[in-house]
Amino acid sequence: QVQLVESGGGLVQPGGSLRLSCAASGSILRIYAMGWYRRAPGKQRELVATITSGGSTNYADSVKGRFTISRDNAKKAVYLQMNSLKPEDTAVYYCNADDLVIWPTMVRDDYWGQGTQVTVSS
Repeated sequence: QVQLVESGGGLVQPGGSLRLSCAASGSILRIYAMGWYRRAPGKQRELVATITSGGSTNYADSVKGRFTISRDNAKKAVYLQMNSLKPEDTAVYYCNADDLVIWPTMVRDDYWGQGTQVTVSS
């Protein structure tokens, strides 16, 4: 059974930093892309950043220059370094594994973590 487990959320003051981590477990052959999405109160879930197995990255305009996504393919993990945090970054952050292939069935699917709360407030 595949699971994505996130960690690293919490309460931080404006201008502060947090680092989110997400690790996938289970019988996984490969994962094409991993990423972070977020849902703020009263809003729809939105993309924050994604990274492919080859290292290509994509960021939402609102986080460019402040957030950095990275990945460890061997550990099946993805990280999000968040700097210069703003109150509008407050949301539940979700880890995503896109086009994950399970061994040995070769079944392909997308998976989500349970979410971790990030609150930016003074």
